[in-house]
Amino acid sequence: MAWNPEPKVAAARDFGEKFKSPMVVILSIDVEKESICYVSYGKTRALCDTAKEIAGIAQKAIEKHFEDDEIGEEKGENDG
Repeated sequence: MAWNPEPKVAAARDFGEKFKSPMVVILSIDVEKESICYVSYGKTRALCDTAKEIAGIAQKAIEKHFEDDEIGEEKGENDG
């Protein structure tokens, strides 16, 4: 697999090496900015592809959770 020197990927790779995990996903959530990002790492190309897919699924689920939460809050404000 090609070496990715990007600092976020390096952090995920370091975590994987330190804790003997061949696949790592790190999610970063900023509720004030209403943003979420992820970095993924896989020891092999196949594991890297799988980690990226899992990270994308997790990101979408979290985004949906926050969207659903906002809808619920709006309903609660208008009920009373």
